[in-house]
Amino acid sequence: NVLPACLLLALLLLAPALSAQHERGLIFNLEVGELCLQSAQCKSGCCHRVSGLSLARCAPKAAEFQACSPKSIYGMYYKCPCERGLTCDVDKTIVGSITNSDFGVCKDPQGS
Repeated sequence: NVLPACLLLALLLLAPALSAQHERGLIFNLEVGELCLQSAQCKSGCCHRVSGLSLARCAPKAAEFQACSPKSIYGMYYKCPCERGLTCDVDKTIVGSITNSDFGVCKDPQGS
């Protein structure tokens, strides 16, 4: 029982040192177009899939007037969230949140 705890501690201490050696790791800091499982893996912050059957890839965040999704708890998007400074103007419904289909349009909150 002591060995797994020591092994876990060693891995936790070693992981940052190993990732510091590589500016771009295999799991995080993925570029646009690379396969992903979670948005946290992507430099852009958006892991995007076209459909439920397609592979997810890192994609750029949505620009002004582009379709968007509000931030998701799933870490995977059919439409990327907006770039910094923009808001995703969407009618939030409980059904849309559950099915990850509550899409909107990126807008500048300071605009008219």
